[in-house]
Amino acid sequence: MKIAAFCGSFDPYTIGHDDILRRFLPLFDKIVIGVGYNERKQSMLSADERVEQISRIYKQQSKVEVQKYTDLTIDFSHRVGAKFLIKGVRSAKDFEYEREQAEINKLLAPDIETIVLFASPEKAAISSSMVRELKHFGRDITQLLP
Repeated sequence: MKIAAFCGSFDPYTIGHDDILRRFLPLFDKIVIGVGYNERKQSMLSADERVEQISRIYKQQSKVEVQKYTDLTIDFSHRVGAKFLIKGVRSAKDFEYEREQAEINKLLAPDIETIVLFASPEKAAISSSMVRELKHFGRDITQLLP
């Protein structure tokens, strides 16, 4: 069984994240969305709220599972049996960050491959931080959320 982990803080989970996941879905038997929780970071939503919201989006999709985690992404990936980490990148800056992460993850876990998809052009400007900023200033963010 080909299992991939799609990990992030997802605070909030945007239509950009959804686009990446749905484009990866045909390639794997199962994708486990790992909702990272870091108590040192202030979040818009609690990790449990994020897990609940994302789970609702994919309730009809048997190939998707959502779990919270507090350890290293690579340890979470091993725990769920993932042999692949899937990532989406929006820009060269994102790409460099993800490349560095992939290199460290490869050192820690040579058995796990990182696969990157580029964001769809119409969704490349959407980031969780931008959505949080818009929400903070009272703007309607519904069109940016799945």
